[in-house]
Amino acid sequence: MKYKYHLRPGYKSQKLLIEIFSGVEDECFLTDLLDSVTEINPKVDKINDLWMNDEIFMEVSSDLGSFSISKEIWDLAFIMSDNNQECITRINLLLSENENFQKVEVNFEDYK
Repeated sequence: MKYKYHLRPGYKSQKLLIEIFSGVEDECFLTDLLDSVTEINPKVDKINDLWMNDEIFMEVSSDLGSFSISKEIWDLAFIMSDNNQECITRINLLLSENENFQKVEVNFEDYK
């Protein structure tokens, strides 16, 4: 496994997001991530390089609607879509079926 992730709620939120916490520093990370969800036809619409924070924020459209990918300097990445939880659920399913990704369960109570 190259990458490990959590499907979890945002802090003090009911909305789910995907937090990738292991392997993000790999130079192939974004390619591997987009390859793992090709079934929903992701298309990167916009890349914002937030140089002040060493963060990359990507806006992505797909067959299931739009979502965003945030890649931070602390070797974390987040996949978020507040208004499209079905999209997050489907991405979680696709990642869980991909040999490069390993889902690590969390206690949802920890994020309240």
